[in-house]
Amino acid sequence: MAKGQYVTEEGLAKLREELNDMITVQRPAISRAIAEARDKGDLSENAEYDAAREAQGLLELKISKLQDLIANAIIIDESKLSTDKVGMLSKVTVKNLKTGAKMVFTLVGESEANLAQGKLAASTPIGKALFGKSKGEVVDVNAPAGIIKFEILDISL
Repeated sequence: MAKGQYVTEEGLAKLREELNDMITVQRPAISRAIAEARDKGDLSENAEYDAAREAQGLLELKISKLQDLIANAIIIDESKLSTDKVGMLSKVTVKNLKTGAKMVFTLVGESEANLAQGKLAASTPIGKALFGKSKGEVVDVNAPAGIIKFEILDISL
C-alpha cells in the first residue's frame, strides 16, 4: 500500500483532472495509433507499432500511479491550520544566516511542489527541517552543499 501524500482540495482536483485527461483523451489516442500502425502490416518490423505500444505502457503506468496517489491522498483541512508552528500550507519566511538572503516558502505535498511558485515539498530537507518549528527558531538544514542555518522570521497562511 502506498504512503499517503498531503494535498489541498485544489491540488486533488488538479490530480483528478489530469487523470481524467489521461483516461479520456490520451488513452484513446494511443489506442488509435496502435490500430493505425497494426493496419500497416508486418508488426515484427513496425517501429510505429512498437513506439505506440511503449507509449501505451508508460501511460498505463502513469494512470496507475495517479490513481494510487488519489486513492491515498491525505486532504489538508485548511480550517485547522495554525501560525504557531510550521506545518502543511504554512507560508514561512526564512533568513539564511550565512548569506543573509531571505526566502519565502509555502510547504505543500510533493504533488503540488513548484519552487518557481515558492511551493516547497514538506518532504525536502528544508521542509523537514522547518516542519514543527516556531518563529524565531534557527534550524539546521542538511543540504548537499553542507549544513545551512535558517532563522524562521515569520509563519503565516
